[in-house]
Amino acid sequence: MRSVRGMRIASAIVAGGLVLGAAACGEAPKDDNNAGGNGGKKFSACMVTDVGGIDDKSFNTSAWKGLQEAKKENDNIDIKNVQSKAEADYEVNLTGFVNQKCDFILAVGGLMSDATKKAAEANKNQQFAIVDANPGVDNIYPMQFDTAQAGFQAGYLAAGMSKSGKVGTYGGLPIPPVTIFMDGFADGVAYYNKAKGKTVQVIGWDKATQKGSFTNDFVKQDEGKKVSDALVAQGADIIMPVAGGAGLGTTAAAKASGGKYSVVWVDVDGCESTPDCSAILTTVVKNIPDAVKDAVLKAANGEKLQAKPGFVGTLANNGVSIAPYHDFDSKVPADLKAEVDKIKADIAAGTITVTSKAQPTK
Repeated sequence: MRSVRGMRIASAIVAGGLVLGAAACGEAPKDDNNAGGNGGKKFSACMVTDVGGIDDKSFNTSAWKGLQEAKKENDNIDIKNVQSKAEADYEVNLTGFVNQKCDFILAVGGLMSDATKKAAEANKNQQFAIVDANPGVDNIYPMQFDTAQAGFQAGYLAAGMSKSGKVGTYGGLPIPPVTIFMDGFADGVAYYNKAKGKTVQVIGWDKATQKGSFTNDFVKQDEGKKVSDALVAQGADIIMPVAGGAGLGTTAAAKASGGKYSVVWVDVDGCESTPDCSAILTTVVKNIPDAVKDAVLKAANGEKLQAKPGFVGTLANNGVSIAPYHDFDSKVPADLKAEVDKIKADIAAGTITVTSKAQPTK
C-alpha cells in the first residue's frame, strides 16, 4: 500500500510505499553481495528507500525483493540499499549512489519523483529507475501500476461478500498512488450494484469528488485503527486500507474482532506480509518484484531501458492482480469467484474499461 493523505507532506508520509521522516541523512548503505561470482567487474544495482524502510511489508520490501531475485538469477549483480529517514534524504542518497558509481539506481515511490528527476538531469549518463512515478526524463525508467484494474475486482468481490451492504476504504494521503486503488474499488462496487440490482455503499471515498478518509500517515497503526474503527461504526464490514504500515492497525483489529469485519490488503499479499491472514479476504497486488527484477536483469545485460513507454503493470501483463483468498477460499461462493475471474478477463480484453484520474501516464 500504500499512499498518501492530507497531513503536511513534509512530515511523515508514504506514497504507495513512500514515507517521509525527520532526520537529515539516511542510513549507511546495506550490501547484499554474493560470495561467488566470476571475479570480473560486478554490475551494481543500488536502491534508495523512502522512510518506511526495507521492512515496511509493502513497497520497499517488494522493490528490494526484486533486486534480490535479479541477483539470484545473475551472480554478477551486486545489490545494496540506503534507507531514507526524511524527505530531505532522497536527493542526498541518490547522489551518494551516483558518486559510488552504481550502474543502476532505483528510487522507491512517487514522492521521490522530484528528487530523482533532479539527480537524473544532473547526471545524464546515469541509469535511474523509479517505482510509481514517471518524471519524464530519458535516463529514468518508470515502473507504474494500474492498480485501479485489480482494485475494481476487489471492489466487486467485497460488494458480493458484504453482509451489511456497506464496505469501506481509506488512504494514507490523497496522492495518486493511493487514490488509484480507491477509485478502482469504488467502481467495482458500483459495477456489482448495476449487475445485481443491489445498493452496496462505499464509505470513506467518493470517486466523483475525490474526497474521503485519510490517516495522514503511513506508519502509525493506531491512526489506521482509528479511521477503520470509524468506518466500521458506520456499518462497513469489509475495509480496504491504502496506507502502508498504518493499515496494520486495521488488520490487527479485524483479526481481533472475531469475524465482525474483514480486510482487503494492498501492494503485497497480506497473507505473506502480515500476521493477520485470517482477517484478509484478498490483496490488491502490485507486482513490483517482477518489474524491478526484469529491469535490473535487462540493464545488467547491457540493454538500454527505454523511458518511453517504461513499464505499466496491468491485469493483462500480470503487473497487478488480486491475491488468492487463502483463509476465505471456502467462504467465497463459486459463482462470485467465477464473476471476479471474468471481470479480469473482460478488463484485460478491453470489454470493461476502468478509469481513474490517478492512472499512470506513458
